[in-house]
Amino acid sequence: MANILLLANINCDRILRLNKPLQSGCRYHYQDGGLRLGGGGANTGIGLVWAQHNVSLVSEVGNDDIGDWIVAQASTQGLDCRMVQRFEGNTCEMLLVMTPDGERTIIRPERPIFELHHQPNWQHWQAFYINTSAVGTETWAQAAINAGHTLVVAQLAKDERSRPCHILIASITDMQGRCLQHPWQFAKQICGDKLQHFIVTDGENGATVYSADGQQHVPAVPAKVVDTTGAGDNYAAGVIHGLCANKSITEAMEEGARWAALAVATPSSVPGAGLQQYLIQQGLG
Repeated sequence: MANILLLANINCDRILRLNKPLQSGCRYHYQDGGLRLGGGGANTGIGLVWAQHNVSLVSEVGNDDIGDWIVAQASTQGLDCRMVQRFEGNTCEMLLVMTPDGERTIIRPERPIFELHHQPNWQHWQAFYINTSAVGTETWAQAAINAGHTLVVAQLAKDERSRPCHILIASITDMQGRCLQHPWQFAKQICGDKLQHFIVTDGENGATVYSADGQQHVPAVPAKVVDTTGAGDNYAAGVIHGLCANKSITEAMEEGARWAALAVATPSSVPGAGLQQYLIQQGLG
């Protein structure tokens, strides 16, 4: 399978389960759901490991006990963490506030500035996935594109920074108030001339892919929602897996929809047993 490099966060998530939906000014009871491994690096990477890809993670955690726990948990799941950087200081927990309908609100501390250092040899990597705004990300992405060997897939940044890539992914909520023109033109301004496809997801309504040739819609896969955390990360993982298997963009999106449906039906942010079973049925895992 493929060698895949992920530039994404890994977290220690603390789960707080509320007794009712969030509303301003209300009081809530919660159950402490404990700690679990999370973040885009883990949520995306573990499924790709299960699909028999070699997955390495570029991220940053503190040089403390929680940082040690995160790296140990990720390594145990098969992620290569040798490129995870450590900063002097504490790794703060991420608070995931879960409501009974499976929706989640994330409360996180300000992160220290994460600066990328020496670039990898891009000839070693078939795919590079970007889901963070580390300093130097644009330089790495452009170098990977210029190398001509690496497929670059990126999530739309939360701000207006550029995202050089071949495939850009965003949710419909990411686009609100930002896209004031045709989605393809919006994406080209962010990603540059090497952009091939722009995927916009819309939950149970499926996803639309835009390109220079037009647009296509791919339906979502129905699922019983238990926990929406990590749905977008797992969708991206399924798309990457499909593209690394030389599937068309719509076929890769169908794979992403399956992975996302299995993710939201699992009470965790990282992939669950449903995805493992699916991959076994596909001759993987």
